[in-house]
Amino acid sequence: MTTDLFSVSVVIPVRNDACLLEECLQALGEQTRRADEIIVVDNGSTDDTAAVAQRYGARVVLEPVPGIPQAASAGYDSVSGDIIARLDADSRPGPDWIERIVQRFQNHPGLDFLTGDPRFYGSTPLVRWMGEHLYIGGMYAVLTPFLGHAPLFGSNMAMRTDVWRMLSGEVHRDEQNIHDDFDLSFHVRPGMTVLRDRGIVVDVSARPFQDWASLRRRLSFVLPTVRLHLPQQAPLRRRQARRRARAGSPSAR
Repeated sequence: MTTDLFSVSVVIPVRNDACLLEECLQALGEQTRRADEIIVVDNGSTDDTAAVAQRYGARVVLEPVPGIPQAASAGYDSVSGDIIARLDADSRPGPDWIERIVQRFQNHPGLDFLTGDPRFYGSTPLVRWMGEHLYIGGMYAVLTPFLGHAPLFGSNMAMRTDVWRMLSGEVHRDEQNIHDDFDLSFHVRPGMTVLRDRGIVVDVSARPFQDWASLRRRLSFVLPTVRLHLPQQAPLRRRQARRRARAGSPSAR
């Protein structure tokens, strides 16, 4: 039994990724601070995803509607822990991943969202470098001033469950061709806090950058995600709302 202030639920949306899921669950089994529950959302898999999840003691949530936004939301809805920690099937968290997440929330009582960084594996050194510095680095460089806070990275992030409950009816869970983590980033309210901790690193597959078709598909989700939030969530309006929140406006949150 842990003495932490928080219980932790890990959510992993999966579709036909049983082999990588097994590696992810193995890594979660080696944590210095174990998860209180692991939820694998089987998003219509035809492989043995569910069997792998059950073999490692994870709770399987079936979500037949295809798309990561729907699958991730179904997982978040199902948690019982105080903190939701999110991974993807191709994520390989280090042994202190959950311990670091819990420490950040314990040390920052007002923290609502926590996001970390990836270290890509597979493919070539050039592809991995491009993924980390051009794609992820570019994402933070462009989206942080746009949003007014760091964007959330779905392969390595965490949030308070009570905050998800507040936002669960607002996210675009029925959309398929969007980035669910980017969409959730837009729904962060002005008074909510987001911390990017570059010391919380998870190994993530470089397969989204393995060829131009894969990269183009990933990039094609960006603009539709942004369009869902304009003009109401334009950068100037977001910055003004966050300034009002910092000034203590009662309507900010």
